Amino acid sequence: MQPNMEDSRSAEAVLSVVIPAYEEGSHIKSSIGVIESVLKENKIPYEFIIVDDGSRDNTWAELKSLTDTNPKVTALRLSRNFGKESALCAGLTYAAGDMVLVMDADLQHPPELIPEMVKAWRNGADVVDCIKNSRGKEKPFYRICAKLFYYILLKTADIDLENASDFKLMDRMVVEAWKQLPERTTFFRGMASWVGFERKQLRFDVAKRVNGKTKWSSYRLLRLAVNAITSFTSVPLHCITILGILMLIGTIVLGIETIYMKFSGRALNGFTTVILLQLFIGSSVMISLGMIGIYLTKIYQEVKGRPRYLIAKCIKGGEKK
Repeated sequence: MQPNMEDSRSAEAVLSVVIPAYEEGSHIKSSIGVIESVLKENKIPYEFIIVDDGSRDNTWAELKSLTDTNPKVTALRLSRNFGKESALCAGLTYAAGDMVLVMDADLQHPPELIPEMVKAWRNGADVVDCIKNSRGKEKPFYRICAKLFYYILLKTADIDLENASDFKLMDRMVVEAWKQLPERTTFFRGMASWVGFERKQLRFDVAKRVNGKTKWSSYRLLRLAVNAITSFTSVPLHCITILGILMLIGTIVLGIETIYMKFSGRALNGFTTVILLQLFIGSSVMISLGMIGIYLTKIYQEVKGRPRYLIAKCIKGGEKK
């Protein structure tokens, strides 16, 4: 017997707010206060699942203080810095609400949009995606790289993440489907899109960070992009095949030309040509080996079967330990 959607999506339905946090100690309490005031004002039952991703500042101390005074807060501390994707996995695993909201701790995801997201869910949307109106104050280089990344993902994996964000609300059914995806190296935004279900989009303007600075370095962004592309498409491997075919055609053309020049008595030394060909072939081979190596690394990580994260501490609001 199927559950009655109207009953599960009633005003009593609980919202789990999952927030990954890495060195957000200077403002985590105030951020939770702002979000909580919006939820209380709109009479939305809620719980907080806040995941400290191995912060080196006072984030965990602030979360422990929150759990002492707020029974609706559950604080998790990972054993080390596993990354935002792993922290999200931990939060989604512990979330018990009828709907689950994922958002950042720096309030760049506007809390005032939450009531509209919940309303869309109650009206039947299984996933409410919040789309950025713009990428905010971002350097032109990063903006171009982001557009290129989304274009590649759309054309190769048919996943449209243009201006998408991690700010989304998911029905319990969607969360359970997401949890069935077994890969160890995750890309939450892409996986949440891949599972499908009834979706609705809401647009928002990226707010200014309440405090601190972004933890996303150029290297981390590049690693995330490579992981996302190789997780959802094998096109880079097919590019190696195409490159090999093009090189074979070039080899045949140059071979015919060389033989003709030899027998016609017009053969030249061609030292520069040989060097350029060797450089081209050598670089092509190394790039191809690098692409294959990335996919082999992903297979290696999956075969090892290590957990996505390890939890060192878990404190539920109102409990002493």
